[in-house]
Amino acid sequence: MTQPQRQEETMSDDLRIGVQAIKIEADGLLALADSLDENFVEAVNAIYNMKQDHKGRLVVAGIGKSGHIAKKLVATLASTGTPSHFVHPGEASHGDLGMITEDDVVLMISNSGENPELSDLMQYTKRFGIPLIGMTSRAESALGQHCDILLLMPQMPEACPNGLAPTTSTTITLALGDALAVALLERMKLTPEQFGVFHPGGKLGKRLLTINEVMRPLSEVPIMNSQATMDQAILLLTSHNLGCVIVSDDGKHVQGVITDGDLKRHMAPDLLEKPVADVMSKDPKTINQNDLAVQAVNIMTKTPEQYITSLVSVDDAGIMTGLIRLQDCLQIGIS
Repeated sequence: MTQPQRQEETMSDDLRIGVQAIKIEADGLLALADSLDENFVEAVNAIYNMKQDHKGRLVVAGIGKSGHIAKKLVATLASTGTPSHFVHPGEASHGDLGMITEDDVVLMISNSGENPELSDLMQYTKRFGIPLIGMTSRAESALGQHCDILLLMPQMPEACPNGLAPTTSTTITLALGDALAVALLERMKLTPEQFGVFHPGGKLGKRLLTINEVMRPLSEVPIMNSQATMDQAILLLTSHNLGCVIVSDDGKHVQGVITDGDLKRHMAPDLLEKPVADVMSKDPKTINQNDLAVQAVNIMTKTPEQYITSLVSVDDAGIMTGLIRLQDCLQIGIS
């Protein structure tokens, strides 16, 4: 066999093994979905009720690979409105038990449920009547027997050919933790705006900015009367350099806008003498100032009849509050 043939055969084996590993883990996830029962609801209730008291936090504990999953779950829960923190079971016996209060709920993760480092933490929860949720694949284990609420995970083959490296089991554990987080945020009816409070930075934070955080305030926007002439409109348009002039007789309700596109469409020798009302685009699209800025971008870029570069923002009563521009949104990373 030539070297290229051997390489091709090796690559084919790699692909086959990769596909097989994913399918094994996918089977584990399907088995997990089928296994969820009333205990899952009890776990959601325990965590939700703790949060409603505004005193406790969810303490998530695990060791080894389960510890890594626990830390990820803490991050997910905290970012979706459930105060959470991680406690290492080994460190708990050396003072970190003091991080857990009687108002808390403990979620302990262990696939085998028999890690010796878990025993002190389990005893502590019993001593002080702290609800203990156990996430394990063995109901007969120490964790399975001593927890108050058992989230029993299905015992499925690991994707590892030796059946040793945690693969399917960690995927199942991660998915079960995500299921808890999603059920809790649905129970809390977490809005995109509330979600944005926990994600002020990065791309996600930009997408969760509201229009009143991005718009040009009305004091910066050129506004003129509908009876004014186009020579005045052009002067305002060029001096403010915002791409449009708002037309409003009362300064509160938008009647129309004049843009560069309107000038091109009405170009004629008598353009400068025309009344603004004859040239403006009437009843332009508006958007509520409390909507997300990304919604404004979607409207401006996906309007079938034309490409819009700005929208007038209004309050709940329809009163103008400012102008949101596509260029401003794109410059700060909203798309």
